[in-house]
Amino acid sequence: MPLLPLAILFGLIALVCAAFLLIHAFRRSVGTGVMVLLIPCYVLFYAFSQFEHPRKGLIVAGFVASTVLAAVFLGLGAHGLTAMSSRMPPAF
Repeated sequence: MPLLPLAILFGLIALVCAAFLLIHAFRRSVGTGVMVLLIPCYVLFYAFSQFEHPRKGLIVAGFVASTVLAAVFLGLGAHGLTAMSSRMPPAF
């Protein structure tokens, strides 16, 4: 099953949504932007409490859901690659 391309797709969607959050944070102030950039859990706090955008729900949901789905598909894809590489080659 091709799970790694799905992981890449959802990773790109999460990256685009994170870019919206990061640009908004730096426009608010440099300190807030740096905190969103460098503190992993602060981006979630900022997204739910201080982020103001007409499409806030879509951006925040896209960020959270895409991040989770990318991690799941990456884990499943890596597990599949490991299982395939650990098989013994067929005897001739």
